[in-house]
Amino acid sequence: MNKKELYDSFIALTKATQANLEQLQLLQSEISQVIEQNAELEIENEHLRDLLNQSKGSAKEPQLSKSRQNLEKLYEEGFHVCKEWYGKRREDDEACAFCMEVIYREG
Repeated sequence: MNKKELYDSFIALTKATQANLEQLQLLQSEISQVIEQNAELEIENEHLRDLLNQSKGSAKEPQLSKSRQNLEKLYEEGFHVCKEWYGKRREDDEACAFCMEVIYREG
């Protein structure tokens, strides 16, 4: 392989890599949106179940409401549940004071 062929091959590989990167970024964005929508639907579903149980005269409530338990579950799975970064992955499962406030605040 001469230098020109090697250079042309390198350029083609670079373009292919850039195209793959763009495709991966698009997929990442779409997956993030799907995860966000899924989290919203799970929370809405839990809320509707709570309303249904309340209308049936369900027994006493647990320490955390079902919707907050759901938020806690999502948080433990590594997702933000706060207004600032809702549905985004928490890097290295770091703690988020905003999320804790949403889950454990009074009232």
